[in-house]
Amino acid sequence: MKTIQELREAKQAIAAGGGRERIDAQHQKNKLTARERLERLFDEGTFVETGMFRAHRCTDFGMAGAAAPADGVVTGYGRVAGRLVYAYAQDFTVRGGSLGEVHAEKIVKVQDAALQNGAPIVGLMDSGGARIQEGIHSLNGFGKIFYRNTIASGVVPQISAIMGPCAGGAVYSPAITDFVLMVEGTGNMFITGPDVIRSVTGEQVSAEELGGAAVHAATSGVAHLRASSDGECLAQIRTLLGYLPSNNAEEVPLGAPCQPNRLAPELDSIVPDSPRKSYDMRQVIQALADEDSFFELQPDFARNILTGYCRLNGRTVGVVANQPKVGAGCLDVDASDKAARFIRRCDSFNTPLLTLVDVPGFLPGTAQEHAGIIRHGAKMLYAYSEATVPKVTVITRKAYGGAYIGMCCGALGADAVFAWPTAEIAVMGAEGAANIVFKKEIQAAADPAEKRREKVREYEEKFSGPDFAAKNGYVDDIIEPCETRLRVINAIEANLGKRQALPAKKHGNIPL
Repeated sequence: MKTIQELREAKQAIAAGGGRERIDAQHQKNKLTARERLERLFDEGTFVETGMFRAHRCTDFGMAGAAAPADGVVTGYGRVAGRLVYAYAQDFTVRGGSLGEVHAEKIVKVQDAALQNGAPIVGLMDSGGARIQEGIHSLNGFGKIFYRNTIASGVVPQISAIMGPCAGGAVYSPAITDFVLMVEGTGNMFITGPDVIRSVTGEQVSAEELGGAAVHAATSGVAHLRASSDGECLAQIRTLLGYLPSNNAEEVPLGAPCQPNRLAPELDSIVPDSPRKSYDMRQVIQALADEDSFFELQPDFARNILTGYCRLNGRTVGVVANQPKVGAGCLDVDASDKAARFIRRCDSFNTPLLTLVDVPGFLPGTAQEHAGIIRHGAKMLYAYSEATVPKVTVITRKAYGGAYIGMCCGALGADAVFAWPTAEIAVMGAEGAANIVFKKEIQAAADPAEKRREKVREYEEKFSGPDFAAKNGYVDDIIEPCETRLRVINAIEANLGKRQALPAKKHGNIPL
């Protein structure tokens, strides 16, 4: 029997983790402890810890009687902006946050609770990997976690924050989740670490160069966001949760109505006169969205396409937009992957989709063809076609060829398609089309250059503008850019109650 004082002392000892020396070492690396992170994540005073007294059962390799407070992971639930959220935080001060059998059981328990109660789950990763002394028990624990990541996918939002090392098989849990955030300088992810690479290939590389936040945010595309500190990362998670429903049976969060009839006159002149000049599509998004509400994801990866959340009249909306400033906004392998996963995530969590189109086509070249642009580009077609949430498309300028289809045209199920007067909708650009369609006439002309210019104008007048598409029903309306916000809000709200039944099936076979 314990006295109340003994109970308090026991809890204090567990809460101290690996002790003052290891906590100080954590702080010296500009890292918060597991419990400090959870305090920052949750509303003040709301976090409830579960499984605090759990202890490992390992007796091999010197582990008999070895202390591991809370078995190196803090688990529980609390409130974020008043809403229920589950979380676990690996404690690097306790045996390097290594995952053993009981450590995994604690994570699995909060995963199950989050799924059963329809609440998001956040994982704060800071671990040396599998606890080698426990052997295959650790591997089995990872397998249980991965399985639950998969079962919960599309049911409750899952967020992973890499705030320390995350190596080997451990990386596949965050990889399955919906969002991955990384802290610069401390968080890293890789399958095989620098030492293994050096011994096998002779290549010299640091942990940061191999799998740091910059690498995964800009090159691999694994990370959706990066932060300069633990505090910033936790603030990003809180912000992100504010755009998401708690589960797939709920609608997206709805704030107070926000200027639904506001015009955006700056958009009337944002598209340059020359089709060869670029402009920043972020400015279009910011003009359309409720003030300061655009929350971009993967801003440094596949920068030729933009993805993120914004609010329109208080409602969360997912935005997919070509970025003319980067590669003319062409679709390529990485852009297709980035967009497709975002589209499916929005559809999973009842988030309406706004697609802004200015795309000259899929990026040509042997590198893209050999990298599988056919397979990767098909992911976007699949994702848009499968999505049953309200889908609104706005064509601001170029919409050519297969990329016009890939950016959610009406044939892929867009509920409303609007075009600005500057829109150019065709199989290809007028100059290229004229060279093919009027090749013989141009060659036979006394002045081929003048004939070519004449035929380019002819093609532009007939096909390139929005009129032809509107007359044939491929565009629902040609609108003034300044009224885009109003029209998009009305279209989304008009389609919130739509019912779309897909054929009964176990699941589709997306071209992964």
